[in-house]
Amino acid sequence: MDRTEVTKKIIAAKVAKGLRWSGIAERLGQSKEWSTAACLGQMTFTREQADVARELFDLSDEETAWLQIVPYKGSLPSAVPADPLIYRWYEIVSVYGTTIKELIHEEFGDGIMSAIDFSMDIAREADPKGDRVRVVLSGKFLPYKTY
Repeated sequence: MDRTEVTKKIIAAKVAKGLRWSGIAERLGQSKEWSTAACLGQMTFTREQADVARELFDLSDEETAWLQIVPYKGSLPSAVPADPLIYRWYEIVSVYGTTIKELIHEEFGDGIMSAIDFSMDIAREADPKGDRVRVVLSGKFLPYKTY
């Protein structure tokens, strides 16, 4: 047994029970974005969250324990993703990555945007020409220090 197998079981239970990520997030007491990442094996559950997941997904003691172990982060199976939706994110970074970097450095200086002290919000935005996907990423700026 490993975390990948637990993730597969969680997804299968979600489908079988007709659950939605937003409902799972409500039960876990976290955002839908964090809860989805956690269920997909990218975040560490607290004991209380793991107990909720055990109930939601009919997990065993061992499977529940795996949820509380710090995961190996990075969910993409290859350097260039093949899934069309994920590939578009790769394309966005490929096309706009240098622009994002330049504008962050111009505004904040030499440093990085944290993916640890980080939040994300994904929402549907109505538009007469077709609904849009609104994604807001917010990460703490961490300047490089001199020593």
